[in-house]
Amino acid sequence: MRLLSLAPDRPRRGGPRHLTSGSPALPPPPPLLLLLLLGGCLGVSGAAKSSRRPNVVLLLADDQDEVLGGMTPLKKTKALIGEMGMTFSSAYVPSALCCPSRASILTGKYPHNHHVVNNTLEGNCSSKSWQKIQEPNTFPAILRSMCGYQTFFAGKYLNEYGAPDAGGLGHVPLGWSYWYALEKNSKYYNYTLSINGKARKHGENYSVDYLTDVLANVSLDFLDYKSNSEPFFMMISTPAPHSPWTAAPQYQNAFQNVFAPRNKNFNIHGTNKHWLIRQAKTPMTNSSIQFLDNAFRKRWQTLLSVDDLVEKLVKRLEFNGELNNTYIFYTSDNGYHTGQFSLPIDKRQLYEFDIKVPLLVRGPGIKPNQTSKMLVANIDLGPTILDIAGYSLNKTQMDGMSFLPILKGASNLTWRSDVLVEYQGEGRNVTDPTCPSLSPGVSQCFPDCVCEDAYNNTYACVRTMSERWNLQYCEFDDQEVFVEVYNLTADPHQLNNIAKSIDPELLGKMNYRLMMLQSCSGPTCRTPGVFDPGKFPIVLSDFAQLSSAVLPFLEAEGAQWVLLL
Repeated sequence: MRLLSLAPDRPRRGGPRHLTSGSPALPPPPPLLLLLLLGGCLGVSGAAKSSRRPNVVLLLADDQDEVLGGMTPLKKTKALIGEMGMTFSSAYVPSALCCPSRASILTGKYPHNHHVVNNTLEGNCSSKSWQKIQEPNTFPAILRSMCGYQTFFAGKYLNEYGAPDAGGLGHVPLGWSYWYALEKNSKYYNYTLSINGKARKHGENYSVDYLTDVLANVSLDFLDYKSNSEPFFMMISTPAPHSPWTAAPQYQNAFQNVFAPRNKNFNIHGTNKHWLIRQAKTPMTNSSIQFLDNAFRKRWQTLLSVDDLVEKLVKRLEFNGELNNTYIFYTSDNGYHTGQFSLPIDKRQLYEFDIKVPLLVRGPGIKPNQTSKMLVANIDLGPTILDIAGYSLNKTQMDGMSFLPILKGASNLTWRSDVLVEYQGEGRNVTDPTCPSLSPGVSQCFPDCVCEDAYNNTYACVRTMSERWNLQYCEFDDQEVFVEVYNLTADPHQLNNIAKSIDPELLGKMNYRLMMLQSCSGPTCRTPGVFDPGKFPIVLSDFAQLSSAVLPFLEAEGAQWVLLL
């Protein structure tokens, strides 16, 4: 495999840094004195001396589920990261779609605050507005400007990155020292990279072009030729296991006896669910099941190269003497489904299989072989990494929380009991010519006219987890003003929508909490939830604010309200 050099002339390890020939020079990080004057990262949160501040690596997969066994192929990753640190069993994304979720990772914000609502320029995905307003305040930009970190990016950034109407491949987001970004969406061959703002085309020769391996090699180059005088942050964003699911040649025959899981919500009708779920044809055709089984198998095949990447990276960090001072995070931008509620393949839906993701972390001060049930979201990654660097969350506008205390085993920790999930459906107000029987506004349709999205597949949910409760409450912004509620302790596969049978007082509390989270920003996104002890009463004056979605349920049950004086 050919290495893509970071420098035209390879200096010895620890020597001066260079960018690829022809690339624009990027400014060095601020000197120590300037960082102190600016109130940067040093001396905060017990950070060590600048030469020993921890390094951080963030590995981001594309469309990798947790619920359906997405981590199964990654044996080396589980051994090298999970077993050497902490695995989170309750990690969620605030939107089950690539671009909004990735924007949440970078900004530490919910979608209603970073305003990326889908994968299009019109939806603010890598738009000029995003570049102007949000990119300067991402956590990598803060690491670079305020903390003096070398910052390295390789892989898929945002789905519309490189679009001519938004600066093309010449645009390098503020805060990145080294930039190896894929043009637009995931591919494995025949793609173009922006190398510090210069386009480089790749073909279909496995030995030099297979993207997952290219990302591995440029990452190893960075580790060998970066400066040793500054800490570093790396974000490596792989195409796998996103479509078109092109496995490396040596893995194309793997998992031949593997099929999509036949769990309790596989190939069944979505009874009492939003109309988009109810429209799926049940049972699925044999051809649909064969298609999704093949997709499931190929997704796993692509992940084997990611497993190799992780192994190479950890070994190089160890060889360079940097592993013990490096935090390594592994996660995904969203989950995925293959046949659940008779939906063939996609994400975007509110259910656990789409919103729950893997999260594994190892690093200094993290004990091995730990599992945490604490409720975390990808809006917490930025605050956590800034906390590692010694930068105060109070200086940011981020909605998330630092889970560094969880990683380090803090006792008597006050933590959240809920997170917000929100999604804005996509679809045009025209009839799909291949499916004339369907109403206008649907999208992501399969040949048998089962559609995965629609313009009114717009919803917001509160995902709640506490010692007593494990609930999800969701409202749709459509003509039905549809409500879905699930008790995941009794119903982990979300088969039974209990919106019309749940205690109306509880329903009202969750509705009100949802309204609060949908309008939250920064610290107000971290206020106590419904089930925090002694918190969250609903006063009589709040009754008028309850949305029309929940009032019919409350009135039908004769809800009683308490006036708090």
